[in-house]
Amino acid sequence: MKVHIGIGGYSRANTSNLVEFVQAAERLGVDGVWSAEAWGQDAVTSLAFLAGQTERIHLGTGIMQISARVPAMTAMTAMSLDALSGGRFRLGLGASGPQVVEGLHGASYAAPLTRLKETVEICRMAFAGEKLAYEGKKHVLPRPGGEGKAIRIDQPPADIPIYLATLAPKALEYTGAAADGWLGTSFSPEHCEAHFEFLRRGADSAGRTLSDIDICAAVSVAIGDNVEELIASRKAGVAFNMGGMGSAQTNFYNDAFQRAGYADDALAIQDLWMQGKREEATKRVPDAMVTEFQAVGTRDMVRERLRKYRDVGVSSLNVRLDAARTKEDRLDLLASCVDLVNEL
Repeated sequence: MKVHIGIGGYSRANTSNLVEFVQAAERLGVDGVWSAEAWGQDAVTSLAFLAGQTERIHLGTGIMQISARVPAMTAMTAMSLDALSGGRFRLGLGASGPQVVEGLHGASYAAPLTRLKETVEICRMAFAGEKLAYEGKKHVLPRPGGEGKAIRIDQPPADIPIYLATLAPKALEYTGAAADGWLGTSFSPEHCEAHFEFLRRGADSAGRTLSDIDICAAVSVAIGDNVEELIASRKAGVAFNMGGMGSAQTNFYNDAFQRAGYADDALAIQDLWMQGKREEATKRVPDAMVTEFQAVGTRDMVRERLRKYRDVGVSSLNVRLDAARTKEDRLDLLASCVDLVNEL
């Protein structure tokens, strides 16, 4: 099982000393770094800079929002990053959610899975060096009735793995059928079938197995002896995911917890959050919504948690280190994560 890290996104907590942190991660043997993109930093600029400051670590977008760029520009950017990094780039794509897509980008969120499929297909045409002649439901190249012609991206063909960040059942099925890797969130090894059932169904339809996909699951890690305090400190983040990462109608994180057997809790937390009762929403989070979806506790407890991720088939762990408050603490926690995985 490999260790990955994340940078960027809507949180500014992990942007200082970016190069030093990633270089230290590379020295520790971390396999990859994923740059988030929500409503703060974009997912591309930091990786372009890091490509010139690192030598071995893989660089991936975790994720590029498909509605923020047309597919051809996504492909051009991916191929440019791959060339800059000497073939170390991984393209992570996701549909985001309606609040960001419609609120920030002013684009329609309708048919997100169709848009995702078409983006993947157009990118793979570009990576193969083909002319971009494509007729889909949401994307048609060249544009009908205009003066355009099918154009080949003027870069050498590239073998770029595509990872998809998906949570809804149909999107998970597509990931199982078509993606090189899955960027998983709201994941629990105790409830892995909430995701794996659909990933497996998609893989089976394409004559593949889950072992053909890099299962890269995100896991927040906090190590300490005061376990009750650690659990309590993680509940605000869970409440935010249940209530703040989407609208009342569309929240894929909430839906994933519901599929894992926490429907009553997830909906109650969401309702409190939507009413503006954020402290009450945090208090409403049961311990199990932390302990079964994160790696929290003493060093031995965390080691056993990570073992469970490995044993259910997770091939890469995207460790989240937001429990660490300082640069030194974050590096120490990352080193502990690498050591614990190596001990497995």
